[in-house]
Amino acid sequence: MNGLARRLWAAVEPLHALSYFAPETADAAREVGLRGWWMGYFAGRLAPAGPVGAATGQALCFVFAPTRVGRALPDAWGYASPEQVLRTRLEATGAALARALPDDFPPEELRALTELLERAADAYDVEDRPLATAWARVPRPGTRAWPERLWLAATVLREHRGDGHIRAAAEHGLTGLDAGVTHAATGLVPAALLRTTRGWTEEEWATAADTLAARGLLTADGRLTPSGESLRTALEARTDALAAPPDPELAERIITRATPLARHLFETAALPTPNPMGLPRPLP
Repeated sequence: MNGLARRLWAAVEPLHALSYFAPETADAAREVGLRGWWMGYFAGRLAPAGPVGAATGQALCFVFAPTRVGRALPDAWGYASPEQVLRTRLEATGAALARALPDDFPPEELRALTELLERAADAYDVEDRPLATAWARVPRPGTRAWPERLWLAATVLREHRGDGHIRAAAEHGLTGLDAGVTHAATGLVPAALLRTTRGWTEEEWATAADTLAARGLLTADGRLTPSGESLRTALEARTDALAAPPDPELAERIITRATPLARHLFETAALPTPNPMGLPRPLP
């Protein structure tokens, strides 16, 4: 596996993922007119791609059940335009980050990390990464909105890796549901947490597990077989390879500056463990 790519993910993903757990983003979605948390999630994540429908939204998000996506899209755009959702999403995540940062975090450190993340976002080739492309085209907020800019740059990196992960899963013959079932089988994330957050029914989950068992990837009790372990290792290695930083020295500088913030978000319970992303607490 590409150790640098994985360490960069562990350091930067928490900065993006705060948006899923912060009350500011849920409040902003509700205030702009969106109905329910999941409508806010899908509209907020996909707004830069325009008023996409359920099929496109499910393809871009991949691991979610079509029924869950279909209850949010395209109805969301009847309550708020993508432009409205995007504007309020940026404002809300900026406010959430500003609140969640350590009280003694120096402003110059925030600016320095933001500038490094923006350099990294600019360095990645996003031409074949649909969601990363959409976020990379979002105009950066003004120079005073450093928390918003930090979150936006972290989001470009996050969705670049996510787009690559979808490609890697497809290359290894996994559907979005298969990816979730095998992820749970690694033991990194509870199966019930993944199934319920992704919107799959117990029957759908069990049917996928049976199919994966027939392929020799899962045991009858839902654990990975040696072949399943090899597949998950290859999948994660491919994901890391597709997310390899173009500038390793820049990536190391980002990791150094971002890791203390990531650790702080976990220590203050701004981010939960376990979480649906399988995101670990950064090491001391």
